[in-house]
Amino acid sequence: MGKLKVGVIGCGSIAQHRHLPEYAMNQNVQIIAVCDVVEERAQEVAEKYGAKVYTNYEELLQSGEVDAVSVCTPNYLHAPISIIALNAGVHVLCEKPIATSKEEAQAMIESAEKNGKKLMIAHNQRFVPSHQKARQLIENGELGKIYSFRTAFGHGGPEGWSVEGKEGWFFQKEKAFIGAMGDLGVHKTDLLRYLLGEEFVEVGAFIETSAKDFANVDDNAICVLKTESGIIGTLAASWSYVSKEDNSTIIYGEKAILRLEEDPTYSLVVQYATGESVNYKLGKIQSNENGGQVNSHIVEQFVESVVQEKEPPVNGEEGMKSLEVILAALRSNETKQITRV
Repeated sequence: MGKLKVGVIGCGSIAQHRHLPEYAMNQNVQIIAVCDVVEERAQEVAEKYGAKVYTNYEELLQSGEVDAVSVCTPNYLHAPISIIALNAGVHVLCEKPIATSKEEAQAMIESAEKNGKKLMIAHNQRFVPSHQKARQLIENGELGKIYSFRTAFGHGGPEGWSVEGKEGWFFQKEKAFIGAMGDLGVHKTDLLRYLLGEEFVEVGAFIETSAKDFANVDDNAICVLKTESGIIGTLAASWSYVSKEDNSTIIYGEKAILRLEEDPTYSLVVQYATGESVNYKLGKIQSNENGGQVNSHIVEQFVESVVQEKEPPVNGEEGMKSLEVILAALRSNETKQITRV
């Protein structure tokens, strides 16, 4: 089979720093087309990758020129564009969160099934080496019974790295639907579901806009989560960590504590109940700080699932389950009650 012909819809920061460079690095891929409503932006990116320019995504999808696309648009367009793509017989790699509602997510999943096409959601936290190692340790029973966890994802906010700064869609509720919870929180619910191997059943949340007076979406959220077996913990998502970003997770079990991406040198530290501790140096997590040049493995996994005709590791169902936890958190914040997922 020839190379996979790929298009990228939306040429903002995530496309420029992750999707396009990772497609370009992939031997199985040819970047055919890019699309953005801002023509100059599309033009600039297209020149770099020798791609054709579109300003209308429907034209790109109906062109028959691409086998697969990345959807790197504001959140409110994830579902509409993905569905049109899947119905046009094009495989889809969609940025997170999958969509803005459960109904939209289900419609995307149905379109993928109906058309026999791949749908993958770009939850890259699963592919961070320390997170993969932690999952292995948990699966192998190294921690024994798991009691609790805490996880955080915070930085100074997207205005620092998004192509449009403060004017960007991230801060506009009608385009983004949610703020830090959709940008960062959903990554962490996905990670915890992956690490713990369980679904969340209940959520309580406080969700505020405290740092960004120009935004009408949340920039600080704290959630309390409970899994089906009764593991409880907290999740913080924030755009108000003004110095160093935090992307850490700690898991407390009966035999050991796992500290993930917390120590600057060791991406995984295992502290056993016996008092001994083991440090793993497993390569850095992707962050906006190191220029984002660490391979997120998302594109590689997506391309592999298309080429080898296998189920993507983060399919639509997984994306929807991770979104549902966030939707429950929003309901909890509104009703001031613990909410079932």
